[in-house]
Amino acid sequence: MLADQRAAPARMRWRVCLLDAGPLALAGAVANGGSVVVTVALARLLVARDYGALNQLIGVFFVVSTPGSAVLVGVVRRVTRWMGDLDAVARWGAALHRRAMLALVAFGGTVVAVGPQLARLLGRSDTLGVDAIAIAGAVWVLLCIDRGLLQAHRSYRTLSANLLLEGGARTALMVAAGAAGLGVSGVAAGVLVAELCTALHARVVADRVWRPEGDSAPSFVRSARPGRCGAPGARRTAAWRARHDFGHDRLVRRDLLAAVLALTAIAVLQYVDVIAMARAAPRAAGAYAAVSVSSKALVFVAVVVAGYLLPEAAISWRAGGHALGQLSVSLAILAVPAAVLVTVAAAVPRQFLASAFTTRYVSASGAFLPLALAMVCLSATVMVTMYLLGVGDRWFSAALAGAAVLATLAVVAAGGSPRSTALADVGVQAALLCAGAAELARVHRRRVTG
Repeated sequence: MLADQRAAPARMRWRVCLLDAGPLALAGAVANGGSVVVTVALARLLVARDYGALNQLIGVFFVVSTPGSAVLVGVVRRVTRWMGDLDAVARWGAALHRRAMLALVAFGGTVVAVGPQLARLLGRSDTLGVDAIAIAGAVWVLLCIDRGLLQAHRSYRTLSANLLLEGGARTALMVAAGAAGLGVSGVAAGVLVAELCTALHARVVADRVWRPEGDSAPSFVRSARPGRCGAPGARRTAAWRARHDFGHDRLVRRDLLAAVLALTAIAVLQYVDVIAMARAAPRAAGAYAAVSVSSKALVFVAVVVAGYLLPEAAISWRAGGHALGQLSVSLAILAVPAAVLVTVAAAVPRQFLASAFTTRYVSASGAFLPLALAMVCLSATVMVTMYLLGVGDRWFSAALAGAAVLATLAVVAAGGSPRSTALADVGVQAALLCAGAAELARVHRRRVTG
């Protein structure tokens, strides 16, 4: 009887995991579908050289926005370790958002001031596109504060709506700018406007779900409300702890620093090959960018699904358990688009690139399969990384940083050859995934034996 009772909840947990992660995965798929529309449309609207330059700017966006993912990790870790009155979460989030807005204004001013130097460093003659894309990356960091609040509340459907808004706004504005003949700078400005709209929506819905009216707190922390019917002194003590002692602030700061290092390394691993190609071989950069965009769409799916995995790992670990079931469901969801990507890259690489991007972009088709395999490895590494960050493990960040340095050296040494660049990338990514699996096993073995 006890065995049957344990088996039934296990089946139900898989169903619940799919119902929670499914909307996020669907939203990620739709948003990536919008990215495909943008990719195909802009490949036809822009000349190959401009298309390579645009992908270079998109790489800048993801490098600048990388701290946002670390901020998201910090917000989730902080809220899931909350020790005070949960009514204070909305006030804490609003205060954090105000401070981040001031930092955004300062960053924007700095970018405008150093824009010409940055543009020259990237080999560009105009500064508007560089300024717009860098500020858009900083807006995405601001957006991650509210997405972290939504994740910590387990408001996955609301988060999915925000993802769909971002994908739809980017698609419409980027394609419109390209069709209007505004060039690379206009497309970059479209990304900035889309991120501003998405950040505004996220602020409104995050404040709404954590608003004190009613008992809308997530089930995992509802029992943590201290002194709601107790004496005023108890409530004041709880509020003080929420402000000053919540979650051992030094511990959360260390987690945040580890997340910054880890996610910066992932951004470098994702885009260093594109940046290196654009600098070493500008004429081949457009064709390589087509292969890159097709392959790296999988990483965006992984990042979206990891938005479900991160809070589940943090919550389960704090409760003394683990979230390996949720990790398995996340990897199973990821396996479907990964299989499609590898099949297309192996069977019909030239035909796919010609139909999607026109025949101007087929010269790098030999790099499609190795780069697709590299992105499968990196996508799985993203899942493992977010799980480890969720449970508070910091050691894997050092391995990610080392892999980022190694990947940079490897793709630079490839000398601008698309296939050699992709082969160098897949070697580093496969070794990194093995290291991540080993660290995952070590963390759980330590919990079992400790």
